[in-house]
Amino acid sequence: MDPLISRRALNRATLDRQLLLRRTDKGVVDVVEHLAGLQAQTPHTWYTGLWNRIAGFDPAEAAGLLESRALVRIALQRGTIHLVSARDCLAMRQLLQAVIERMTRTTFGRRLAGVDLDELEAAGRALLESRPMTFAELGRALAERWPSNDPHALGQGVRGLVPLVQVPPRGLWGRSGPIAHTSAESWLGFDVPPMTPAELVRRYLAAFGPASVMDVQAWCGLTRLGEVVESLDLVRFRDETGRILYDLPDAPRPAEDVPAPVRLMYDFDNLFLSHADRSRVISETGSAALQGFMGTNVVPRVILVDGFTAGDWTVSRAKGVSTLTVHQWEPISVLEEVEQEGLRLLEFLAPGDKHEIAVRDSPSKP
Repeated sequence: MDPLISRRALNRATLDRQLLLRRTDKGVVDVVEHLAGLQAQTPHTWYTGLWNRIAGFDPAEAAGLLESRALVRIALQRGTIHLVSARDCLAMRQLLQAVIERMTRTTFGRRLAGVDLDELEAAGRALLESRPMTFAELGRALAERWPSNDPHALGQGVRGLVPLVQVPPRGLWGRSGPIAHTSAESWLGFDVPPMTPAELVRRYLAAFGPASVMDVQAWCGLTRLGEVVESLDLVRFRDETGRILYDLPDAPRPAEDVPAPVRLMYDFDNLFLSHADRSRVISETGSAALQGFMGTNVVPRVILVDGFTAGDWTVSRAKGVSTLTVHQWEPISVLEEVEQEGLRLLEFLAPGDKHEIAVRDSPSKP
């Protein structure tokens, strides 16, 4: 019978892979590649994700890597925007292209009726490679050729057909800019072979394992990965519910009693979005609290205590004072540790302000 791995041991293994048990001295690109990408739906909150993982993290370094094109933000896993290295951008997108095209057809297929998709791809690519454009600009330009179709759907159709990177200054620390796009190929100027499904699974397990086949599929959006997983040289475990979990033979699996420090996570952190079963990090109380945000446009910034969800945090600023408010979902026994980490985070987010911590006994309101 496959050996049992407890929920706490699974938690510690995942936190270790996610560089959340201790901050690393690795460089930004190495960390982003180790994580197989960092979800970056918003232009800036992902910087906190790197701050949580890299000792002495300098946001200007990550911004410089975006400007130099060593890092890019592009739609990848589950069709969501991820921060990835240039190499992973090109290799992963080719493998995940079918997922993104499927999602685009589901959402916009009817509004693209009568449009030859090969022509749409060529026209959209030519426009975006002539100069970066927002989707609104792109849609208006494409509507001149397809006046009977919705301009928004035309622009999104190109997004599904052409690998598009968001170009700086969008995403730069302390700056902003229009959500303008160009093709990944023209932006990066080189090509690499597509990543194989087997390589993608190994990369996932290195960052998120041990995990089930359903976990891998929930992360990347691909289906029918069972045969791929079974073909690899992996070790097997069963969790407390009897599910079969797979892992790389030499991957770290710390003991369940290894201490896990307080972490103040950003709103779209991969830790919470990359498994079909998220109970390895989300407590029962946390699951109930998160239900309160369902159907809203608010994604909470979660606090981890002893490796599991215990609350969320928000930041407000007024008259030169930045206040981080801790919302407890359940009584936090190490509240002083949470407050100290909050002060360190404020020093990162708003170094020129005065800093205050407030504590509330309920989740932040959606």
